[in-house]
Amino acid sequence: VVRYGNVVGSRGSVIPFFLRRRRSGVLPITDARMTRFWITLDQGASLVLNALRDMKGGEIWVPKIPSMRIVDLARVIAPECRHEIIGIRPGEKLHEVMIPVDDGRQTLEFSEYFIIRPSFPWWGDDWHLEKGARPCPDGFYYGSDNNTWWLEADELARMIAALDLPEAREWAVERGIR
Repeated sequence: VVRYGNVVGSRGSVIPFFLRRRRSGVLPITDARMTRFWITLDQGASLVLNALRDMKGGEIWVPKIPSMRIVDLARVIAPECRHEIIGIRPGEKLHEVMIPVDDGRQTLEFSEYFIIRPSFPWWGDDWHLEKGARPCPDGFYYGSDNNTWWLEADELARMIAALDLPEAREWAVERGIR
């Protein structure tokens, strides 16, 4: 099993929505504190292929990917727009949590990803520890709010410009971004 954040530019992504809404002069923001993990399609595919190649069975693979603040994204897409705070909808989260604290004690850290170990007695850690895994400390939690890797404005702009979306191409041309 793999678990990852929002795929940049995918269906349901806020990017196409913001790109369309920027013409109105107002961008609706759920909550100014909101954060999300972001993963590119290539990063997601790479994670899946690594998991298929190296999995033992039963574990959950979680990539180390950057976080972004929704207000930073809005400022990059439409710095001229006013933000209208609309509030969180039922079921919506302020921050994404990919490894909750209850799973933290079962988590191994690698350089580019985490693995949440299953609690099967036969599973064992030998293979993963040989590959350089480190057990995460008690109380470990991996959320978009406590991440140490944050996307900067120029990185957000490049990611948006690289999307295969008409709105993104138009936006990139207007901004002179390649």
